[in-house]
Amino acid sequence: MWRGLWTLVSRAARGPHSPRPCTRQGSRYPGPGSGATIFALSSGQGRCGIAVIRTSGPASGHALRSLTAPRDLPPARKACLRLLSDPRSGEPLDRALVLWFPGPQSFTGEDCTEFHVHGGPAVVSGVLQALGSVPGLRPAEAGEFTRRAFAHGKLSLTEVEGLADLIHAETEAQRRQALRQLDGELGDLCRGWAETLTKALAHVEAYIDFSEDDNLEEGVLDQADSEVRKLEVALGVHLRDARRGQRLRSGAHVVVAGPPNAGKSSLVNLLSRKPVSIVSPEPGTTRDVLETPVDLAGFPALLSDTAGLREGVGPVEQEGVRRAQKRLEQADLILAVLDATDLASPASCNFLDTVVIPAGAGNPSGNSQRLLLVLNKSDLLPAGCSDPHPDLPSHLLLSCLTGEGLDGLLEALKKELAALCGDPSTGPLLTRSRHQHHLQGCLDALGQYKQARDLALAAEALRVARGHLSRLTGGGGTEEILDIIFRDFCVGK
Repeated sequence: MWRGLWTLVSRAARGPHSPRPCTRQGSRYPGPGSGATIFALSSGQGRCGIAVIRTSGPASGHALRSLTAPRDLPPARKACLRLLSDPRSGEPLDRALVLWFPGPQSFTGEDCTEFHVHGGPAVVSGVLQALGSVPGLRPAEAGEFTRRAFAHGKLSLTEVEGLADLIHAETEAQRRQALRQLDGELGDLCRGWAETLTKALAHVEAYIDFSEDDNLEEGVLDQADSEVRKLEVALGVHLRDARRGQRLRSGAHVVVAGPPNAGKSSLVNLLSRKPVSIVSPEPGTTRDVLETPVDLAGFPALLSDTAGLREGVGPVEQEGVRRAQKRLEQADLILAVLDATDLASPASCNFLDTVVIPAGAGNPSGNSQRLLLVLNKSDLLPAGCSDPHPDLPSHLLLSCLTGEGLDGLLEALKKELAALCGDPSTGPLLTRSRHQHHLQGCLDALGQYKQARDLALAAEALRVARGHLSRLTGGGGTEEILDIIFRDFCVGK
């Protein structure tokens, strides 16, 4: 229904016989500098108490006057109750709150208006069609409001990415990280690095131009070298930490593995709080890898249920075992599940020898793969036996049936995922491969600076390094890159 409504509004905005506007390749409409005024529903679609419709562009004031009575613009940034009417027929549409944001003091830097209308589909449809009939207005593309904010210097590119991540955040850790990036922490850090490079470049160029001048201070080149060395250390620290920020944004890969009938599927269902996997006493129930995104202790994770690891089974289950072993190699964290009442079985011993011990269970500080060993079915152990297997690697007791031990497992998962995904409160994280690419390019250019035997080449290397930092925050970005970043925004943002 909403797709049909948007098509109707788009047609009304273009007129019955007007051709489609000529645009650059990759976009249906002209860019922010085209002078067009855009409008869109900015709140969630569907029935709701209040729906927010916004406009941005030079005709925003005219649109507000056309739909409201009285026709005077309300005081800036102050909500006023107005009757909305269709500018063509004069038919009342709704009684709504309206706000007027004159540029440049607005989200996009342009004149903006907001209509806070009742959220019924008929009301929203009527207001959108009324706006589409106002000359100079057209429906907005996905992300076009934010793109205009970027074009007018209201947001840097890293802040735009933080805003996108905030809209899509599903866990507490993702929200905190996105909000810090939206507040400009990563951009401020990069701008500070760029200022360091600017000073170093100024010192090198001063030496080139005035090396024979007695007024030039001594140690100019040494000072530039010192600044470059400090910057190299800072860049190296962030690059070594790059995967953590990306895991925080997209989710860590947590693989549940173990021998058949250990309770892997039960654990996946318990952690995801929904019946993802079929649970059966028959061994080999799970044949393929089943994946589900979950919120584990406030961190995003992709939870994978795998086939029980054993030998001597049919070809279908053998393929499931092969896929399970491949996922184990790709896992950020392994949840190794064993039956606490069946640890002496060949399947359990083989799993301990081939997966748990090589992965370095209980030693997350080393270079080994992260692993948590979980002994399930603790409810079947003899009463009063707190830990019947002290000789095993560090492990957790759990009963998927009763839920006993779940709090301890979630606390352990929180610690492991915090180490994998990073703590947003400790500083900016690199959440996208684009960030890593430009920082690595900057570091490589600094390496060329150190190796340069000619001062002119050294200065050029510093310019290249500074250019990478500038592109990271949005300076000199290509249209293709901007299209990729903004296309994931919803219409109205």
